[in-house]
Amino acid sequence: MSTITLNSPIAAVLGSTGKDKKKADAFISKLGLATVGDLLWHFPRAYLPTGEITEVDQLTEGQPLAVVAEVVSAKAFSFTNRATGRQGHRTELVVTTSGPRLKLTLFAKSKHVAEWHVSQWQPGTKGVFTGKVSRFREDWQLAHPQMVRITGDHNDHREESALLLAETMRGLFPIYRTSAPIETWDIARVVNFALNVLDDLPDPISNHVRAQHGLVDLSTALRGVHLPEEKAELDAGLRRFRFAEALTTQLVLARRRAATRVLGAQQRTGGGRLLAEFDARLPFTLTDGQREVGEQIEADLARAHPMNRLLQGEVGSGKTLVALRAMMRVVDSGGQAVLLAPTEVLAAQHYRSIVAMMGDLAAGGLLGGSEHGTTVTLLTGSMNKSQRTVAMSAMASGEAGLTIGTHALLEENVQFADLGLVVVDEQHRFGVEQRAALTDKAIMPPHLLVMTATPIPRTVAMTVFGDLEVSTLRELPAGRAPIQTNVVPLRDQPAWWNRVWERVREEVAKGHQVYVVAPRIGGDDAEEGQVDAVDVDESGEALPGVAEGSLTAVETLLPELVDGPLAGLRLAMLHGRLAGDEKDRVMRAFAAGEIDVLISTTVIEVGVDVANATTMVLMDADRFGISQLHQLRGRVGRGGLPGLCLLVTRAERGSVARDRLAAVAASTDGFELSVLDLEQRREGDVLGAGQSGFRSSLRHLKVLRDEKTILEARSAAEELMEADPELLTEPGLRAEVEALELSSKSDYMERS
Repeated sequence: MSTITLNSPIAAVLGSTGKDKKKADAFISKLGLATVGDLLWHFPRAYLPTGEITEVDQLTEGQPLAVVAEVVSAKAFSFTNRATGRQGHRTELVVTTSGPRLKLTLFAKSKHVAEWHVSQWQPGTKGVFTGKVSRFREDWQLAHPQMVRITGDHNDHREESALLLAETMRGLFPIYRTSAPIETWDIARVVNFALNVLDDLPDPISNHVRAQHGLVDLSTALRGVHLPEEKAELDAGLRRFRFAEALTTQLVLARRRAATRVLGAQQRTGGGRLLAEFDARLPFTLTDGQREVGEQIEADLARAHPMNRLLQGEVGSGKTLVALRAMMRVVDSGGQAVLLAPTEVLAAQHYRSIVAMMGDLAAGGLLGGSEHGTTVTLLTGSMNKSQRTVAMSAMASGEAGLTIGTHALLEENVQFADLGLVVVDEQHRFGVEQRAALTDKAIMPPHLLVMTATPIPRTVAMTVFGDLEVSTLRELPAGRAPIQTNVVPLRDQPAWWNRVWERVREEVAKGHQVYVVAPRIGGDDAEEGQVDAVDVDESGEALPGVAEGSLTAVETLLPELVDGPLAGLRLAMLHGRLAGDEKDRVMRAFAAGEIDVLISTTVIEVGVDVANATTMVLMDADRFGISQLHQLRGRVGRGGLPGLCLLVTRAERGSVARDRLAAVAASTDGFELSVLDLEQRREGDVLGAGQSGFRSSLRHLKVLRDEKTILEARSAAEELMEADPELLTEPGLRAEVEALELSSKSDYMERS
């Protein structure tokens, strides 16, 4: 037999028969497991307690269970489905353990299949049975059972592996992610064989590092994860893999930070009067947080290497003002600054608000402009050729000190005279390649400030944005009014539908304006980048409870409201598929008070600021994540008037989706909600649809659960880099780090 290594094809541990080859093809096509290494890094998704049940009292509803049991009866039944009127078929088994009996139900497509099940499970047959315990009347049942025989002729790999498992059944029984025709038994058998025939595995983590952090070696860890006889073995194995993943990630980030420090950058220490004049005209006082973060950024800009800073803050905490002051500092130093926004709506909003805040300081060089001012330019994809030519000429000549734009700024023919600062709004909307396309336009590496309106838990910031310094704004400026949030559960209270629109009319009657946000543009078309929230259990499986049926779309909701409950009011529609000038016209009209109710998709999620908007109605609110709900409701209550947010849902009472809405209604603390969001949902979903690389790269690590491990790994990475920046004494770790750096997945730390 040839030597088997982690790089050996999976067929090497499956056998050489035609049946084995088909199985190997299924492992590759269904699970993506092409090599022995792929197989061994396909960890169980859950573990079931095994052994004998001795007393009924030991059973609880919903308890996962794996038992060796004997069949005492097997019967086939036919029945009529009350919902469809069609005939159905099932097989009912009763199995006995050393304690209580369990009933299992197998549904079949035909009477023949049901009778075949009976023939396979005659009384006296023993098997391994897994499932969740449930109670129906006086009977204990095993719901959604998986089972395989361990008596009779073993001419099937499933039965061989089940017999093997039954003979050693103690401790924890691994349950793998599977896809037909592969079952947990197949994977368990092959993993067991592979671990027994594999040559000694080289461990990328040295003896010194393992001893320092109390880690088991790679071979022991793999056995602990796949074949644990007790929980301590499993815990030791999982800790080793989580620490290794955290350490590799932190080393990549540490190397990025080190690389940034050695880059040269133009020191931007001021000299002009733009910022001083702007500060002198501000009609309000900066918050303590804004002053503190401004000083951090000012110190960064004065250094000889590029600033790389993440600015995060609560909704309405004044991040844009902090960024604008940094941009002015760069202009005062003779450079240019650019603000990159994710949507044309937001870019136009930034442009209008910045020009309004600056007054004559935004008209430098023009008649009536301030002698200390500069030119502020807007560049978006929907501008006509002459508008783009004027804007691009001002940018290339250096006339435009401040530029606000969208992805249009990334085009190859867009040039700057001296780009000194890049501000990226909504970091998770832009990929690393897009950011690089903009920073590459500078003569020297520009300073970089990335902003996110989604508060990020500490370990997420450390793991996902670990190559950035982090500044946080928690304090809200004066004038922010409280926002009342209520859940409108239409499944339980259908009559509340009418009250929602009565409430909207009441606000309009007071002279206020209202947003109505829907998850779809028309039909099933979602806004670009919008991903529905998916609630999952601990193993990553989707949970029920989200309302079924078609989702609300702005194109169908608008005429329904115009002809129905909001007849007579001034309504308009906004979504990402509208032409750029139409989007701008609608937003200008809404800001001017010419529209009472704006029916919109999530294009108004961030940055849109209309002081007179006091109410938001969120349709199908269960389809939005916690942080996005918090962002959306942050559009109201911005003008000193109390805000109201109505979360309309048809989700079931008691579902995770309803719990999520209740959590948003109960708290306005974005940082508290962001932690809950990450606990409830897939981490990648929280960070944005494009963070799929983040999910796939972090295979074993969860940034909230494993905070202690991440902190320990970060400290270890800093120590290793300080003692040996090239990791020459840790060749195994160096190889892992270089592989992650080269992999497209390494973009997860920055990409959208």
